[in-house]
Amino acid sequence: MFKTLKTSQLKLFAMLAAILLIIVFFSIATDGAFISPRNISNLIRQTAIVGVLAIGMVFVIISAEIDLSVGSMMGLLGGVAAILDVWFNFPILLTVLVTVIAGLALGLFNGWWVAYQRVPSFIVTLAGMLAFRGILVGLTDGATVAPTSSSLAVIGQSYIPSGWGMSVVGLLCLGLVAKVYARRKARKQHGVENQAAKFEYAKALVVVSVLLGLLFVLESYRGIPTPILILGGLILVASYVAKRTAFGRRIYAIGGNIEATRMSGVNVERTKMLVFGFNGMMVAVAALILTSRLGAGTPAAGNMAELDAIAACVIGGASLAGGVGAVFGAIMGALIMASLDNGMSMLDVPTFWQLIVKGMILLLAVWLDVKTKKAQ
Repeated sequence: MFKTLKTSQLKLFAMLAAILLIIVFFSIATDGAFISPRNISNLIRQTAIVGVLAIGMVFVIISAEIDLSVGSMMGLLGGVAAILDVWFNFPILLTVLVTVIAGLALGLFNGWWVAYQRVPSFIVTLAGMLAFRGILVGLTDGATVAPTSSSLAVIGQSYIPSGWGMSVVGLLCLGLVAKVYARRKARKQHGVENQAAKFEYAKALVVVSVLLGLLFVLESYRGIPTPILILGGLILVASYVAKRTAFGRRIYAIGGNIEATRMSGVNVERTKMLVFGFNGMMVAVAALILTSRLGAGTPAAGNMAELDAIAACVIGGASLAGGVGAVFGAIMGALIMASLDNGMSMLDVPTFWQLIVKGMILLLAVWLDVKTKKAQ
């Protein structure tokens, strides 16, 4: 059991330890301001943006590709949303729909070059990083598009009413316990040995306690931020796609051994193109949250966001070699990156030091991934 724990859950425990260490360090350094209800609410909203980007990026990385354009793409799509809202007064639903479709189109554009034209994703998305930023500056003439409407502000600035928040968390807790029960029952039916019931339910109880504690903290401020509800919904959908669908299994297979997957009859090119399309839609959602939160579309929006997204995925256990990664791990990595950003900003750490720290963390995460593969 120790060996199984060591190989399959060591990274998870390492991430939990890192998050705990970050919380303790910044709480002491800020005299408790880091764990104040107001800052935790702000941190949750920051995590939502990085987390949504990481959901799309982890699928790209699992397929053994990379996307360096997500920061510029997020800025461009956020600018498009602001232009539709401010200049043309589009209804909010139409603004969201057009932005998401535009994200899908940009993602498919990247995917077409990678999958069908066989141009390395590093080059395609590097070109996209430059081109998308240029298009944004051209559309806005280098000026900020503001102020956005109150209807658009709902996406990134609103909070879930207290009763609804309690209901959502309650359903999540019940669903978690039900999932443990269903998994144990399925294993028993198929003759697979279960872990001790106390151990499995104890883990579920810890998660439930954390959710209830977080709910209490958020409710003591203004409630659950809407962006985290959006992120939660996307986590459920993306996790289901990755683990329970043929499309998800094909992505892992392509990242693990592309030639064997091709020989088994999988349309590798179409699958890769769809992965980039899905990533584009996630970038669009992140762009809507960011523009809503800022109340404006700016030419500098999303600058270097690709660093946070890639680092979140790698810290969360995704391998840049492909075939390995998980949505939940990417979200944990996003929380670590957002916590570092938030904590260093509270301490007024100079921007250049923040970039240095995040760059070294990314390097360390990749190094650990390489060392882990060699050890195996």
